[in-house]
Amino acid sequence: MLGSGEAAEFDTRLPHWFGSTGGGPVEVLSLFGSQGERLHVRAGPGAP
Repeated sequence: MLGSGEAAEFDTRLPHWFGSTGGGPVEVLSLFGSQGERLHVRAGPGAP
């Protein structure tokens, strides 16, 4: 389970499930490079 501000990287060639571990909703945001091969993770807060 990931908390706010955490990120995970995994092999997308394997099937994955994303969902809530409880009764509430879940939000997933996936960002990939132009070739779809690398996940982009921001190391710090964005510029104002």
